[in-house]
Amino acid sequence: MKKIFTSSAFLALFVYLTTACHDINVPVNTELTPDIFPQNSSQFIQASGPPYAALRGNFSLDYWFMQSLSSDEAILPARGGNWYDNQNYRMLHYHNWTKDHGSTNGAWSWLSTVIGVTNQSLSILDQTIPASTATKATNLSELRMVRALAYFMMMDLYGNVPIIATYGDFSPHPTVPRAQVFKFIEDEVKAALPNLSRTTGQAVYGRANKFTAFALLAKMYLNAEYYTGTQRYNDAVIACDSVINSGFYALEPRSSYLQMFYPNNGPSMKEFIFAIPYDPAAGAMSGTNGMMYHARYDVPRSETRKFSLPFTPSAPRSTLPEFYANFNDPNDVRNGQWLTGLQYMNDGVTPVTVTTTKKGYDQTYTGSDGAAAYTYQVNLTPQIVLRQDVATFDLGNDEIAWNMGYRNIKFYPDNTSTSRNQNNDVPMFRYSDILLMKAEAILRGGTATQGQTALSLVNQLRANRTTTTALSSITLDGIYAERSREFAWETWHRNDMIRFGKYEGAWGFKTDADVNHRIFPIPTTAFTVNPALTQNPGY
Repeated sequence: MKKIFTSSAFLALFVYLTTACHDINVPVNTELTPDIFPQNSSQFIQASGPPYAALRGNFSLDYWFMQSLSSDEAILPARGGNWYDNQNYRMLHYHNWTKDHGSTNGAWSWLSTVIGVTNQSLSILDQTIPASTATKATNLSELRMVRALAYFMMMDLYGNVPIIATYGDFSPHPTVPRAQVFKFIEDEVKAALPNLSRTTGQAVYGRANKFTAFALLAKMYLNAEYYTGTQRYNDAVIACDSVINSGFYALEPRSSYLQMFYPNNGPSMKEFIFAIPYDPAAGAMSGTNGMMYHARYDVPRSETRKFSLPFTPSAPRSTLPEFYANFNDPNDVRNGQWLTGLQYMNDGVTPVTVTTTKKGYDQTYTGSDGAAAYTYQVNLTPQIVLRQDVATFDLGNDEIAWNMGYRNIKFYPDNTSTSRNQNNDVPMFRYSDILLMKAEAILRGGTATQGQTALSLVNQLRANRTTTTALSSITLDGIYAERSREFAWETWHRNDMIRFGKYEGAWGFKTDADVNHRIFPIPTTAFTVNPALTQNPGY
């Protein structure tokens, strides 16, 4: 496999952990003993595969849907009944999801799986790694970071969640206030930090190191005022400086920005602090998806040949004009992640054409020659219009409908995969985020350090993204727009919209302004497993 590091040498542990029930409270039965498994750091790395396989799970599916389709970044409407999916994507757009909503349930189940599997692994490996193993503390601290990442995502989505960190405690656990969950995650990360590795590059790629911990702390502190009611901007600056001062990471220049997200990306990407590796050959954790399907959702089906795809993409997903308005600099390399307007093959000259019928092109066509052949050049238009049915979120089932919406191909289509699952690794923390988080924290009141200002940090990033003259001033709205350009399709936009006070705004067809909808309901299925839970306000 390209970068997935679970080995068949430790199949016994992997099979057990990937086939067990994945509630947080699940007993473990194992015949592993300290004298047979594992004996050194290399063996631990392979044995720690299950928590990482679980983390890969639904990150690019349900989690992406909830973070992006609930914002102005993306929309996934139905086309002729296709992709209505029991209102799953419609509810995310309108903010009228329920406790039985599909992705809400999927993300809760997935994150519970990550936490449960990691608790299991920590329990087993703490018993089976010999106390004399020099790297035992580092090994276990790494897995505590995986659990902390899962709890962070769960806290961000659901607010008040149960804390279960000791394997073997199978009693129902109540939800605790978000501020308490925040403190638990912070304490976990700080406890892990002294033992985490400072190593970067190929040897630890896809695993949590010391700088993953600092990046997570920076993200938490930047959002602390929203999460807990207390601002922590100075702490955010300090956490960002811990990454900056390491000297291990750097911005990719304009010439390689787009290549960061190609199917052959990986440890050579000097911006990646923590990335989730994907590989079509890697098996999925039982109960999770494990796939990265961006081309399937984002590439117009008319451009299958342009990208030499061995499958026809479904192409239901696009951005909204409100979000695309941030891409207003013609000299910005980040514009290259979009498909817009008239489409051409990769030579830039040959038009992408589709031959259909006049009725197939426009279902409202009423001429007597509706069955006559009609060939046209594909033209992707920015507006999304519910031409067929507003109630079912439907654009129609003709070529006009299928060409609505600008498409994002940041995670460039992988034409080597016959399963639709792509090789592109997905970064969770990048160095550019560290710079923009520090800039924002300073602008919100944090103390500037190292001679850097909010303006100098933003211009440092922009110098590697656009040839347009450097900015002479920066505001919070300017940082918001920069984050929109930099992290499109990377699961951070909902988080940003909430922090910048824009989540209750109107975009697309959504007018909901209920602040309770900043978090999602705890799904019905969770109460079946744990009756001690308390539903979130407003649900």
